[in-house]
Amino acid sequence: MTSFHRYLVEEVAVDHAEGLIPRREALHRLTLLGLALPAASALLAACGTGQESAATVAATPSIPVSPAGPSPLPTEAITFPGPEAGVTLQGAWAAAREPRGAVLVIHENRGLNDHIRSVAGRLAASGYSSLAPDLLSREGGTAALGDPAQATAALGRVPQDRFAADMKAALSELERRAPGRKLGAVGFCFGGGMVWLLLSSREPRLSAAVPFYGPLPDNADFSGAKAAVLAIYAGLDDRVNATRDQARADLEKAGLTHEIVTFPGVNHAFFNDTGPRYDAGAAAQAYQRVLDWYGRYLG
Repeated sequence: MTSFHRYLVEEVAVDHAEGLIPRREALHRLTLLGLALPAASALLAACGTGQESAATVAATPSIPVSPAGPSPLPTEAITFPGPEAGVTLQGAWAAAREPRGAVLVIHENRGLNDHIRSVAGRLAASGYSSLAPDLLSREGGTAALGDPAQATAALGRVPQDRFAADMKAALSELERRAPGRKLGAVGFCFGGGMVWLLLSSREPRLSAAVPFYGPLPDNADFSGAKAAVLAIYAGLDDRVNATRDQARADLEKAGLTHEIVTFPGVNHAFFNDTGPRYDAGAAAQAYQRVLDWYGRYLG
């Protein structure tokens, strides 16, 4: 089991333990991720169940939220060449009116959805043309899989070298669409882990990278990277925070400019305004930090 597959499995268990999904749905997702039913049941039992039930969460009236950042510019569905002949990748493109730089936006474990399109649009409105690649393009795209749990399971079956190759192809498309601009990357949750993976894949074209609460790949080596890294963590996110010190050590070993910021009192996925852990205040502060970082290292 790779670090990313383990992360996806643990994500389901934590969501169940915090009362965000019922046991039956958690078992369904874990079996899709390849766990046998006894192993899945044992994992859920070990993690326990939070005081708030999934039924309570589902019954809570939705409250309108204000996403961090400006109103998004529209995104356009695009296709572009993959890393090998005959491979076509999908993505969402948002062009800044007066681009200061260009950014790759990497989605969470449910694939390319409206939330990530919105992030790309907001970055474009802030002056950074953005491309959000669909890392499930070879499976027909996120939308073709329908159920988000199927998207998560499909991501769990993809080898890490394919992720890295597809993200590098997306960087090439970003270069083509924003010629002469410095390149950055941002990713959230699973996508934060993908940003770490891209940095560990000896990709020299990135000038700035911002992984949000992303799991560190096994045996990460950033020696081939040149990016200035802003790593964002959530204070209550013990699972991902367990790799924070190692990330710092690896960044220092590679001699990369970096800053590690932990927002206290908030949990994993606090930036996602469509999710139950969203924190508007922390998200707004984090978005401004991202803009400040890109302003310094992308222009």
